[in-house]
Amino acid sequence: MITAFRKTAETFATGAKTLEQSYFVSPEIFAEEQEKIFSKQWVLVGHQSQIAKAGDYFVAKVASESLIIVRDKGGEVHGFYNVCRHRGTRLREDRNGHLSAIQCPYHAWTYGLDGRLLGAPHMDEVPGFDKADYPLHAVNLASWEGFTFVSLAESPTPLEEWFAPLAGKFSHWNLPKLCSAKRIEYDVRANWKLIFENYSECYHCPGVHPALSKLTPYDAAENDLATGPFLGGFMPITKGNSLTMSGNACALPVGDINAEDFHRVFYYSIFPNMLLSMHPDYVMVHQLWPRSPERTRILCDWFFHPGAFERADFHPNDAIEFWDMTNKQDWHVCELSQQGIASRSYQPGPYSPRESIPAAWDREYLRYVS
Repeated sequence: MITAFRKTAETFATGAKTLEQSYFVSPEIFAEEQEKIFSKQWVLVGHQSQIAKAGDYFVAKVASESLIIVRDKGGEVHGFYNVCRHRGTRLREDRNGHLSAIQCPYHAWTYGLDGRLLGAPHMDEVPGFDKADYPLHAVNLASWEGFTFVSLAESPTPLEEWFAPLAGKFSHWNLPKLCSAKRIEYDVRANWKLIFENYSECYHCPGVHPALSKLTPYDAAENDLATGPFLGGFMPITKGNSLTMSGNACALPVGDINAEDFHRVFYYSIFPNMLLSMHPDYVMVHQLWPRSPERTRILCDWFFHPGAFERADFHPNDAIEFWDMTNKQDWHVCELSQQGIASRSYQPGPYSPRESIPAAWDREYLRYVS
């Protein structure tokens, strides 16, 4: 995939090279990443449309922890560790669903959707036992533009402070109102950083993505975020009206997009696990979940305007098939990169001027693990 390139020297650090081999193959560095990044930073786990009604929930795995994300009867969204307060049993095994209460499958301790312990069989026979002392352990949870983030840190930087550089930037895209029409899960045999680096440049597009290159030129783009944890910009759509198999728009516009933006596609990487791709008629979001130094689980959602779903001109597969094809092209070259980097002959290579954003992403990443 791609993100924009600004033709100015300011966005490119002369002499920048790719990361050392150990960052892609070392179990020790992978463990360090899980501890210093995925266990402490705000990470994307889903979108509010996944839990639209009271009792809706999904389970997310962050670092080594299993979490339950649930909407309570008052409409508030909570995040809890998927651990019973009795003997530590995993509460939910399924990925998502609907429930009126959270009950442990072992000894039937039962919790409300707000985490309070409601029932504990025979525990009233235990002197001094008080259900109020045993709610589910909560995890830090917050929302940005309808997307749900969690942090395992004890006292993380408030999400609104972390996302301050993006405040109001995407409000006209109506991201909180959008609904996912499709999710595809990919198992990619490559390090998670290679996915970010691949997303962050279009140097590879002419050879890897011929269909994409026909709709949007790889060398005509602008970055508006070139440093820090949020990187990216836009590319023009020069043929057709959208990035789809047909080249035509496949749905209603997703938001109040101005005329200029109707002919652009925006790509942003949001550290450490979100890729946000915004098209005039749909929004695509990737979640990246590292599983080992050589393996990454990727969840890809295609979001559309809620009013589009009942219309005759709604053709979501036109976009889904286009990007499923493009995704697989990317995953293949990322896997080839992983294989080559594992070679004893690998040495860091120089980034080209068209890879300023991967170089910037590397610098941000190294702030956490160096």
